[in-house]
Amino acid sequence: MRRSTTTVLGLGAVFTALALTGCAGHAEPAATSASASAHRGGSTAAASVPLSSAQLDQRLLNIGDLGEGYTRKPEAPRRNDDVTVIGCPALEKLGSSAATGSGLDFARKAKASFAYSGSSSSEVSEELYSDSPAKLSTGISKVFDAMLSCPSYQVASGSTAVDIDTAKSAAPDLGDEQWSQLLTFSAGGQRSVVKQTAIRTGNILLLVSGSPGLVDAHLDEALTKVRTPR
Repeated sequence: MRRSTTTVLGLGAVFTALALTGCAGHAEPAATSASASAHRGGSTAAASVPLSSAQLDQRLLNIGDLGEGYTRKPEAPRRNDDVTVIGCPALEKLGSSAATGSGLDFARKAKASFAYSGSSSSEVSEELYSDSPAKLSTGISKVFDAMLSCPSYQVASGSTAVDIDTAKSAAPDLGDEQWSQLLTFSAGGQRSVVKQTAIRTGNILLLVSGSPGLVDAHLDEALTKVRTPR
């Protein structure tokens, strides 16, 4: 197996995995897989000028939007230089084009993460990016396609190794383009499932990651706020 230090998973999946499997006591039940989709169409007149990070920040969900049982989590420090992908050449090839330590390589970004204690200890995070529609589409497609090209691979960070299985997931027919996948993480005898759904609307890319139920519950609301910040 080939080993290559890469930052291609800067969109949050690896760090969510390490938090859920290596540092937390929660394990999501296994989820069934479906199919992923990327639908091209929708508005072709979206502005190509990126929004500012401050404008994106106003469009993020907050505790008031989510309701009771949620707490805001501080952003964990990125450890990209210490992340090694094992057994997925497609991810290795994207390593040099991914942003170092700060997520996907787009002009503007904003992020918020939340923990939910309503019924079990679960998490959900939201990332917003802004750039030209073409760059957003190409960038996120490359990452999702690369991850889904390897049904199983391993990610190591320091002394922690995480086995990852990927499966396509049905993406909702929202926005101009959509992508979705399920990532099953196994480490230290624990197993967690993280869902990632990305939606592009014009020059904004919305990425929601976390416990599958929470992602599904808040996706519509997140997209509504992206379009009409309050």
